[in-house]
Amino acid sequence: MQLETDYLVVGAGASGMAFVDALIEHSDADVIMVDRRHKPGGHWHDAYPFVRLHQPAAAYGVSSTMLGGDRIDLAGVNAGMYELSSAAEICSYFSEVMDRVLLPSGQVRFLAMSEYREVAPGDHRIVSLLTGEKVKVKVRKRLVDATFIEPEIPATRRPPYEIEPGVQVVPPNDLVTLGSVPAGFTVLGAGKTAMDVCTWLLEHGVPPGSITWVRSRDVWSVNREWTQPLDLVLAQARYGAAWMRAAAESASGAEMALRLEEAGLFLRVDRSVAPTGYRGATISPAEMDGLRRIDDVVRAGRVRRLTGAGMEFENGTRVAQPAGRIYVDCTATGLRTIDPQPVFESGRITVQYVTPGFACWSAATLGVIEALLDDDALKEHLSLPVVYTGHIDDLMSFTNTYLESAARRNAIPELRSWSRETRLNPARGMSEHVGDPEVSAALEESRKWRGPALENLARRTPVGAV
Repeated sequence: MQLETDYLVVGAGASGMAFVDALIEHSDADVIMVDRRHKPGGHWHDAYPFVRLHQPAAAYGVSSTMLGGDRIDLAGVNAGMYELSSAAEICSYFSEVMDRVLLPSGQVRFLAMSEYREVAPGDHRIVSLLTGEKVKVKVRKRLVDATFIEPEIPATRRPPYEIEPGVQVVPPNDLVTLGSVPAGFTVLGAGKTAMDVCTWLLEHGVPPGSITWVRSRDVWSVNREWTQPLDLVLAQARYGAAWMRAAAESASGAEMALRLEEAGLFLRVDRSVAPTGYRGATISPAEMDGLRRIDDVVRAGRVRRLTGAGMEFENGTRVAQPAGRIYVDCTATGLRTIDPQPVFESGRITVQYVTPGFACWSAATLGVIEALLDDDALKEHLSLPVVYTGHIDDLMSFTNTYLESAARRNAIPELRSWSRETRLNPARGMSEHVGDPEVSAALEESRKWRGPALENLARRTPVGAV
């Protein structure tokens, strides 16, 4: 059996769905999507059940279809900000987009529970994971790899340390099905997953003294209050102004982070410890206040081995832990550090971040570029990959690359217009509020610092450096 299509898209997670939605909106392309999972949604099917988006639902998903109700939360740690969808809501949303938008268009076919294999260059095969049936696919235009930036999450990887028999180590997913009351919880990891786990435990009545938090390093987080769209878009305008000023006045990524903290945009758990990590995660001030209640913090580097007596670290340190303790593994990197690849090649697109941390906005942007433009060299010129290395020292090079990439796209009228209008733009609603004196003042402040920021960044880091 053989199929034929313009685009064979591997992966029906957030990136694949956003790319295809934008591509077919702006072209008559024929698309086959293939995914190992039973439904679209990607890693959200494997996520821990209490996870929520770290960005407003108002700017997540696909461009054509609203996620959530553009509501502002009235209670909880996200009160006063736009709603954050749950994993279940996101999976349901992507299924609905597939069933009500993509498939009815007549331009998209979806092969679930199937694996893509490239037998040889240009020889594309799809294998059913249920029947073993193999299908050859003739691709007229491009193979699209929409899995390249898929996050690494605890539920789908083995912990990177040794575990002595009898020691209970669980991913965050298993916390909701514990069969007995543990002697306490030891949370391994410094990033947003660990923060989510600690917050969830505290919200469910676990005393702070019953939580040990192992952090190999501390990380910077973005204050979510500054990332709001629509009626709260003044926050985004101030975000841009603060970021531009910090980029103009800083000599290093670490200094830039301190300036952003002084402005209120960056947050850290322990004000006495200088964070060295940054992956763009957002957090609310209320969540941060809760995390600061946990006093038992272990900073001894990376764990080498868990035993019945406690933890052994790579540097030789040993830390005792009570018997019956549950260890929660949150050491997966989440947003992975990748080696950038060409985005547009002959016969292939590798979907990557071209905006700072917004997978859907990035993927949809690439879909529009592919649909509207013909020249691959120009497409590549407009699509500089924006890489999170995980190190705060690279904040300035990260900023320089994004500003250059965005400036190149804004020089193309069709791309500029689409980016301003799409619901995936995190500054959605800015044009409707530009007449607000506070918004106007913040935008003027951003323009004021843009030139000095670009000059300073150009001196200190080349575009695309990581």
